[in-house]
Amino acid sequence: MMDAAAPQPDPASQPDPTPPPDPDPAPASRRPLGSRNTGWARKLAATAVDKGLTPNQISQASIGIAALGCFLYMLTPASPGFLQVVWLLLAAAAIQTRLICNLIDGMVAVEGGQGAKDGPFWNEAPDRLSDFFLLIGAGIAAQNVALGTLAASLAIATAYLRELGRAEGFPADFSGPMAKPQRMAVLTAGTVIAAFYASEWTLNWTLWIIVAGTTLTILSRSMRLIKALKAK
Repeated sequence: MMDAAAPQPDPASQPDPTPPPDPDPAPASRRPLGSRNTGWARKLAATAVDKGLTPNQISQASIGIAALGCFLYMLTPASPGFLQVVWLLLAAAAIQTRLICNLIDGMVAVEGGQGAKDGPFWNEAPDRLSDFFLLIGAGIAAQNVALGTLAASLAIATAYLRELGRAEGFPADFSGPMAKPQRMAVLTAGTVIAAFYASEWTLNWTLWIIVAGTTLTILSRSMRLIKALKAK
């Protein structure tokens, strides 16, 4: 008498050998921001989703806002006292509005589930253009275009190092001492002070502080990346 065939396990009852995908891979490459957890930011992001705004549209808007900030800076050297105050205060407001766009586009993409395939491009490229517009604009207002250009170039270099590290498989390095939030905070504060006191002198010092801090950021990120590459 032949032995009965051994019962075969039901494939449906077997565990799936493929691990489930990470439900939210984005945070590893997102800049840590405390403002992301505030009530006003969540409400603004929810409103953007309700209005049908996409993350890419918000990112694109940030370029226009930064370009407007650059234009406002350009108006200041030839403007009389009161108008110069107005243009500089509006330029400072443009800097902060650009940052709000940078915050909300990511929240709409991740928390709002509206991310697109081309989102990584629109997440990065507008930031680089916005840095360029605002820092060059500040250089024009300071009557020192070369200094503004240097600050803009260094800002772009910090982002390049971060993305180079990510391309090599490392977590995104958002460290300072002069990453984007710190650069824009210094630029905003310097612009507001310049509206009321020695505008060209104040903006020159503001840009020098950004240049010095961004240079230190480049050096520290470079050393961390080199160390990580050697240990790979």
